[in-house]
Amino acid sequence: MTTRRRVLIALCVGAFAPNGKVHGQPARGVPRIGWLVPGTDDSYRVFLEEFRRGMSDLGYIEGRTVAVEYRYAEGKMDRLGVLAAELASLPVDLIVTSSTPGALAAKRATRTIPIVFAVSSDPVGTGIVQSLARPGVNATGSSLMSSDLSGKRLELLHGVVPRMSRLAILWDSSNAGMALRVHETELAAERLHVRLRSASARNLDELERVLAGLSRQRPDALLVTAEPFTRVHQARIVDFSSRNRIPTIYEERTYVEAGGLMSYGVDVRALYRRAATYVDRILKGASPGELPVQQPTQFELVLNLRTAKALGLTIPRSLLARADRVIE
Repeated sequence: MTTRRRVLIALCVGAFAPNGKVHGQPARGVPRIGWLVPGTDDSYRVFLEEFRRGMSDLGYIEGRTVAVEYRYAEGKMDRLGVLAAELASLPVDLIVTSSTPGALAAKRATRTIPIVFAVSSDPVGTGIVQSLARPGVNATGSSLMSSDLSGKRLELLHGVVPRMSRLAILWDSSNAGMALRVHETELAAERLHVRLRSASARNLDELERVLAGLSRQRPDALLVTAEPFTRVHQARIVDFSSRNRIPTIYEERTYVEAGGLMSYGVDVRALYRRAATYVDRILKGASPGELPVQQPTQFELVLNLRTAKALGLTIPRSLLARADRVIE
């Protein structure tokens, strides 16, 4: 699916078509939603399916009672502004987006069209909304903010790598929403007396240089943030960790399902389903500025025992007992 094609995905029998094929044109006058994400069709497919499921559960039939315009930045953050402007000029009635860069691009494109961000790391600190309780602008959605998440990730990783003294964090420094996450990780590392190295990359060339450096310096463990950049290059990052035998914790389970060692974080798929609820309320007349931004309350631990075995690691029984999912 190209980023410039306008694709309307319809449902035959009151549910979103899972294969993305067009089954007809929407009736005139139906709401038009813009779908704006920083990554590729492939990297966001599982989240789109969850959003579609949420919309279907609320009675929306794409191609009949709602139309959707799809825009993918293909991992090129500088394209988000152009794509957001395209959606605003159509115009669409509402924009659904993902990540801090996506939400910021949508906000720069329009001050009037409602915006729903399925996920954002720090919507207040980056200026997307005025406050979590009362956004006060044309945007609302779900935040990934949770002050103790970074500390818990390091504690879990320390349980698998008890002699961990050097940790690296791989992240995209161009993503404003990640700055708070990295700072929280720095504080957590200090408490555990672990030396933290920031390994930031903004494009594929930088990623390859960063990975080459990590291969030479050999940290005891690695933490990889879940964001558009790492999502697009997920396969490369997971393969690097495996080949270099570096125990790695991710912030989201899709990385573990792709072969990563472990993850601890929010069930992001559920947040995309929740985004449909915001869309429904706004289309029925609610103001996004008055709909509170929701924060995560449930977190999941996912372990991959196949990867642990390949790395020569033993997962403590106490950790296995806590896991929400174990891949064997």
